[in-house]
Amino acid sequence: MAKYSIYKLHFTASLHLGDRREDYGTSQKVVSSDTFYAALTACLAKMGYDIPADGDLGVAISSLFPYYQKDEDDEKAVFFLPSPLLQPMPKLNDIGKAKKVKKVKWLDVSLFERILAGEELFNNNDGMVASVQGDYLTTSSIDKDFIHSQVAQRVEVSRKSGEDAMPFYMDKVFFKGKSGLYFIAAGDTRNIDKAMPMLAMEGIGTDRNVGNGCFDYTKDEITINIPKDAQHAVSLSMFFPESQEQITSMLDGEDVAYDMERRGGWITSPGYNKIRKNVIYGLTPGSVVKYDINETFVLGKTVDLSPNIPNGPQHPVWRCGKAIFLPITIK
Repeated sequence: MAKYSIYKLHFTASLHLGDRREDYGTSQKVVSSDTFYAALTACLAKMGYDIPADGDLGVAISSLFPYYQKDEDDEKAVFFLPSPLLQPMPKLNDIGKAKKVKKVKWLDVSLFERILAGEELFNNNDGMVASVQGDYLTTSSIDKDFIHSQVAQRVEVSRKSGEDAMPFYMDKVFFKGKSGLYFIAAGDTRNIDKAMPMLAMEGIGTDRNVGNGCFDYTKDEITINIPKDAQHAVSLSMFFPESQEQITSMLDGEDVAYDMERRGGWITSPGYNKIRKNVIYGLTPGSVVKYDINETFVLGKTVDLSPNIPNGPQHPVWRCGKAIFLPITIK
């Protein structure tokens, strides 16, 4: 059994999260751990706290995942975790039901625990198929559209005289009731506690200057039952391996599955926001790797993505690839 601190973010305004295409017309609905870690680090720096020389705040966090909570009187939120990438195809005779199951991206914690234990949730099990609610699998009653988006037309007005205004579309994400996003923290959470009040007021994502991305938050705990004698692990965070040898051993085997994502983007420090960071690739949450251990653990490294160019930033641009892993049984 693993116990963690969690932070629940309920957004008080719309949210736009840019994707790799930098297309305003499409917004992501979750936040990567390295992105949020960087935002926490930036807030600490603004408040005058010393940032450790290696960029490590003494804590690892998961990516931000969805949770459902109908209203303030609903004390029991339903927390979701990403469906592990390595799962057997559902053994369903009904093709329609099989397609429905394949669309599932998120499992509630109780069902995620069953996957960790090596259980197959679908085997001509109509009762479990009935628990599929859009992208979510849960036996709880939820509004499957508790996270929804709305595309609005905007206009970019040029500062240059004589140039026409350019229309564009922005996808804004909204959360129904008291639903939102949450993340898990493993380690000393004191630096998170220092940074969160400022980050809640500043917000995350695009258009923060007009209040978008601002949130209220609460701190709580979550318990996840984990298996014993597991030879594999599933990541809850963006993971940057510490060495070539490490990642080679973790991906050595048939029962592994992973996605890789390019991480970089623009520097956000004032005066440098037209300069791109260096690029690194990491394993995404839900990746399943080979690792023989019977408890939760943290692996990965924090890297400096500041480009070595003239007139570049005179400070590190930290990106945290320390990931929380849970043991998972593969049968």
